[in-house]
Amino acid sequence: MLVEYLPIALLFAVATVFVVASVLVSAKLGPKNPNPTKSAAYESGILPDPETAVAGQRFPVKFYLVAMLFIIFDVEAVFVYPWATVLGELSWYGLAVMGVFLALLLESFFYVVRKGGLEWE
Repeated sequence: MLVEYLPIALLFAVATVFVVASVLVSAKLGPKNPNPTKSAAYESGILPDPETAVAGQRFPVKFYLVAMLFIIFDVEAVFVYPWATVLGELSWYGLAVMGVFLALLLESFFYVVRKGGLEWE
């Protein structure tokens, strides 16, 4: 019974070795020339320096909101495309399940629009 999981364990081992080897090779062969500009924190175009006027203020999260919305609606396309290619094999059940998925996605889209997530100032 455990023999059925051998390919998965082998793939996990190969992936782990690849990740560890990639990190080690990158650490040994990568360029190492740090400077103050590269080490400085940078967030959405605002430099968080104590000398600037934004010290102690909140940072705008509009960039992160747009990025998360892009990820949500991009993942939707990843699910819809394979579903559309095998729709004939799935029959009514596949249509109903995808209808529920798209209804939930559409509801989240209307929520974002209602909250003003797509409006720029």
